[in-house]
Amino acid sequence: MKLILLNRDAASRTIELGRWSLALLSACIIGVPLSLVAGSYQLGFGEGIASEQATRISTQEQQAIDRAVALAEMGVEAQSRLTAMTRRLASLQAHVTRLDALGSHLTDLAGLEAEEFDFSGPPALGGPALMLPVGAPPGVQEVDKQFTALDALFVRREAQFDVLAGLLSAEQLRAEATPAGRPIRSGWQSSAYGARIDPITGERAWHEGADFAGRAGSDILAVASGVVSWSGYRSGYGTMVEVSHGDGLSTRYAHNQRNVVEVGDLVRRGDVIALMGSSGRSTGPHVHFEVFEHGRAVDPATYVRRTHR
Repeated sequence: MKLILLNRDAASRTIELGRWSLALLSACIIGVPLSLVAGSYQLGFGEGIASEQATRISTQEQQAIDRAVALAEMGVEAQSRLTAMTRRLASLQAHVTRLDALGSHLTDLAGLEAEEFDFSGPPALGGPALMLPVGAPPGVQEVDKQFTALDALFVRREAQFDVLAGLLSAEQLRAEATPAGRPIRSGWQSSAYGARIDPITGERAWHEGADFAGRAGSDILAVASGVVSWSGYRSGYGTMVEVSHGDGLSTRYAHNQRNVVEVGDLVRRGDVIALMGSSGRSTGPHVHFEVFEHGRAVDPATYVRRTHR
């Protein structure tokens, strides 16, 4: 094969190519475009892989972000539920504390043994352990429903206990305000209610109370709770205390050496209200004890025989 090289300024030249030279030239001519095509393909393929990898990483990052957001939202919801449960538990604990206090108060009012009804500790329970099939744990809504039911039960029990406490308190007040027992700690009954021979005149007379003799200066006790309506000297009675107990009941304690209460004082059963003496129309240290029902003197023996709670 011959190649003619043309040149304007010089003479033309002719180059004769052999078989191997021709093959080499053809390879060069064909190889350059192919190299360009191959390079372009390689460049494009690499960019495609990089783009796909970038897309895959971006998707994974987004999924991770979505999972983190979902977990954060679940954490906020769980914290909110925990806060609500904590508040419900605090409310129930307050109810339990109030019920314990009411139970102790009722025990005192009813006169029960504290050891028999101990509200400070857990109830005595027991029995053999019988295993039940294990099921799925209760859900949040079920637990909240149980809290609501328990809260309502506590409210009902508190209302019932309040009513019962009111009834027992009223009954206790009535019992406390009802005369019972003797007005002295020690001594003896020296005269009964009714007709007797007057110790001073020696004539038959009516005695409107009961006399309890003892040592001068010993304690005279209120036989019921009430308010002092008289404290001072009265003709025939000497130094006297009168206590009003309500419902038309009142008691008198006469011939005292000295009174230790004043008008308007609130006294409870068993309180010391005077000291035994022999003031007024008396022959020796004793307390003249009278009981009045709606202004009329009655036999104190009925009340003296009573035992207070």
